[in-house]
Amino acid sequence: MTNRLLSLCWLAAATLAAQTTSDPIKLGDVNFTATFRTRAYVWDFFQAAPQYAHQYGYSGNLLRLNFAEKRAAFDFDAEIAVPLLLNLPKTATAPAPQGALGLGSNYYAANGHQYAAMAFAKQLYARYHFGDQGSQSVQAGRFEFNDGSELAPKNATLAALKRDRISQRLIGTFGFSDVGRGFDGLHYDWNQPGSTDLTFVAATPTRGVFQTDGWGWNRIGFGYGSFTKQWGHGAHAADTRVFVIDYDDFRHIVKTDNRPAAVKKNDLENIHIQSYGAHSVHAFATTAGTVDALAWGVIQRGKWGTQSQQSYAYDLEAGFQPAILPKLRPWLRGGYAVGSGDGNTADNRHETFFQLLPTPRPYARMPFFNMMNTEDAFGALLLRPGAKITITSEAHSLRLTNANDLWYSGGGAFQPWTFGYAGRATSGRRSLANLCDTSVEYRYTSHMTFTAYLGYAQGKAVIQQIYPAGTGGRFGYLEALFRM
Repeated sequence: MTNRLLSLCWLAAATLAAQTTSDPIKLGDVNFTATFRTRAYVWDFFQAAPQYAHQYGYSGNLLRLNFAEKRAAFDFDAEIAVPLLLNLPKTATAPAPQGALGLGSNYYAANGHQYAAMAFAKQLYARYHFGDQGSQSVQAGRFEFNDGSELAPKNATLAALKRDRISQRLIGTFGFSDVGRGFDGLHYDWNQPGSTDLTFVAATPTRGVFQTDGWGWNRIGFGYGSFTKQWGHGAHAADTRVFVIDYDDFRHIVKTDNRPAAVKKNDLENIHIQSYGAHSVHAFATTAGTVDALAWGVIQRGKWGTQSQQSYAYDLEAGFQPAILPKLRPWLRGGYAVGSGDGNTADNRHETFFQLLPTPRPYARMPFFNMMNTEDAFGALLLRPGAKITITSEAHSLRLTNANDLWYSGGGAFQPWTFGYAGRATSGRRSLANLCDTSVEYRYTSHMTFTAYLGYAQGKAVIQQIYPAGTGGRFGYLEALFRM
């Protein structure tokens, strides 16, 4: 069965690669499009005991078949996803506190097999447009949604920053994974392109991410509301958003936090958190080049089971695209991001920032950390030597915000019986790791894109005491993406 699915996926890839036009295929009134993404991964995680695999490789493949139709004021969309995972590691999960040794462990634990595949409805919705020139819409069914992407700027710098440094911090499709997640619910949007957007979403996240079966739900609901305004004039362009998220997790499972195990075991109450946040991103055109500045922040209040939630996170960044070296078009960026931690296990407050349902990978390209109880000072260099190539290198200095809290990783719920975040005890240490990485993206044609990534993490005090046998970690992959 697995070999048959793999053959079908590669046949689809060959068909996509043979396309010479970017227009969708017409099936009567239906537009048919497809993508096939294949990756070969290599992990060399921080080293556990010899019987546990910290070095391994596996393959992740995702075929998406989309059928879209527009009739007057209505849009209809049905998309089938077929994830296919090959050669997952069976022994890449060590006992606590070492835990999962890279994402291969997560995939194997979520599926229970070295080879896993499934076909499921990735999207299935109807959307009705109304108002002045169709400026308003109501969407119902299964759809994709990334917070912070509601209004696309015309300014190229702002568009790139919103896509790569704002979107999906709290709610996202986890599109980097080989399955992803969707949302079942309602989505209202009032959009004035290039000016103003008002968005409301009420939904529940689907299963998926690491689990190839993406059909079911997760017993979680959220409501999201945002107002986005684009402003500025002349050499200054800006995009500002305010938002609120009401998140309710009623799965009644043990939470990942820094309380003693016996206390957590007896607290199966809901997580019900309100997040209040904003972002503002700016681009300034000067004779020396383009300068950008970004600020994002959120505070959280509510209930973490029997505890009260009181947490925060923020990110401050700046960048410069000098007018010199036009053949390379360099972009230098740097920033500092903080997610709060909890320093007291005995009080009635949970002060660890909770990242809800994000896509962590844009902000943690080697995904062994996230924004929870983390301080991240980083620098980045982008080179764009031509329209087809983008080279991105990043360096991160990572430490924990509070030494009495945990080192967290993960990207939120993906099945009802797994919390979605892992936490490792730090024994009072804060210094986590230094991370450097590089990716190269080559857009060969409008139908084919190839990407290579390699990251290296030098484990510091936290990692040294958890993984004394080896504190250097590596992660790399080769990707081919075919579109039709």
